[in-house]
Amino acid sequence: MTTFPAYIYLENGNYFEGLGFGEEKFEVAELVFNTSLTGYQEIMTDPSYQKQIITFTNPHIGNTGINIEDNESQKIYASGMIIRSLSSSASNWRSEMELSKFMLDNKCIGLSEIDTRAVVNILRSEGSLKSVIASKSVLPIKDAGSELKKFNGLGGLDLAKEVSTSNPYKWNEGVWPERNISKNSHHIVAYDYGIKENILRLLAEHVGKVTVVNAKLPMTDVLKMNVDGIFLSNGPGDPEPCNYAIENIKLALEKRIPIFGICLGHQLLAIAGGCETFKMKFGHHGANHPVKDMKTNEVFITSQNHGFAVKKETIPSNISVTHLSLFDDSIQGIEFTDSPAFSFQGHPEASPGPHELISLFKKFKDLINKENAQKK
Repeated sequence: MTTFPAYIYLENGNYFEGLGFGEEKFEVAELVFNTSLTGYQEIMTDPSYQKQIITFTNPHIGNTGINIEDNESQKIYASGMIIRSLSSSASNWRSEMELSKFMLDNKCIGLSEIDTRAVVNILRSEGSLKSVIASKSVLPIKDAGSELKKFNGLGGLDLAKEVSTSNPYKWNEGVWPERNISKNSHHIVAYDYGIKENILRLLAEHVGKVTVVNAKLPMTDVLKMNVDGIFLSNGPGDPEPCNYAIENIKLALEKRIPIFGICLGHQLLAIAGGCETFKMKFGHHGANHPVKDMKTNEVFITSQNHGFAVKKETIPSNISVTHLSLFDDSIQGIEFTDSPAFSFQGHPEASPGPHELISLFKKFKDLINKENAQKK
């Protein structure tokens, strides 16, 4: 394992020096923290982390190695990772390579030997910060500030179109190890704003046949595909600049096509319904977030990864709030009263995290069945 002198430089002027691993380079992005105890591989390959550097609060990173089966996409999308210490060896029967090699193969930079508690305390106090992660040999600390000024942050930034698939494709694999697929004939079109593969597995296993399409594909084209339901995926960046997606969703609502949205898809559905969103102080990133079901009063522990949320005061009368965060009372779920559409802010598909809300995929199937029955 090769290391090199490296650092993280924050927009408030603080910087931390440590040992770099992976690719010797520099990246400018938003610095966030994630409290998950497991799943660093799934987190790093989640497209929702585009243009973000992740500080892991768990001090043990790299100890279970890497196996390609656990990827949530085809590559690392995060701009970098900050950790307390990098495990010198992987101990897991499923491991195919060490984390440092995985980072190098994906041309991603990591930084170890950092006081991650100090970094997280800053982020909790000041909010997510624009930052530079760099190898000292590539970008001296004295030059970090000038590079930082070139990045305006995630507010107003449409990243969904950057991470979306170029070409449509079919998905027909369920959740491993069984990899079962649904016997339902429902045809689901999934808009890819940065979709995770475990979402596709659960759609295929619980709902029906899945076709994944580009984020900007016109809804008029989707309606020609004999579609039974539309899925709006997770993804990175600010939802408000995604006008192409918002207009598509408005048409789907008008046509009463059943809709299920997650994460960015939840925010886009809300905007299409007349809501507004806002940039959170430091967002929700972790696998231990309690969420309350407002109908049943049940509490679920959920996986979360988002930096924007829906404004409560902008919810119109035809949308009901179905879930709230017990951390900060932010909106976690909505449902339309005049159209077959609902969404969830967190990640019911987990990967990593708890599976307590996989039932939402079954709810989507039931919604499609109900709407189809009414049309007959």
